[in-house]
Amino acid sequence: MSKLYPWLSILMALALAVVEWAFFFEAANWDGLSGPFAPDRLGFNLAWLALVYLSFQLLTIPLTVGGSERFVGVLDGMASVVPLGVSLVAIFGKPELLGTPERWEAAFLLLLIAAIDLFGGYMFNIALSRRTMDVAGPAI
Repeated sequence: MSKLYPWLSILMALALAVVEWAFFFEAANWDGLSGPFAPDRLGFNLAWLALVYLSFQLLTIPLTVGGSERFVGVLDGMASVVPLGVSLVAIFGKPELLGTPERWEAAFLLLLIAAIDLFGGYMFNIALSRRTMDVAGPAI
């Protein structure tokens, strides 16, 4: 089962990138009072997205550290760059897509979610690998 977690993590990162792409580039077709990116539901929907995504991504790291497949671990780390890149392209490359203050706030929230996943994941991996390899030295 532990070999499945990195692949699920990769799929979650790519799914977040697809949601970001839909939000930034296709949301004009979905905006409205009942759309998934409606202004009155946007913050609530993003809060649930952040909770589910970061909970899965960061809590499964201890389950995958120490695995024998290093390539999958590297691929998992690189997959976390994709949602970050989508957010950066939308914010700095296509700011005209973010016409309202709510969409700007959502864009920065999505950027921070991706950054926390990327850098927090590396931080947890480094901390856990030091502990398992006893690199930190004896405890005082």
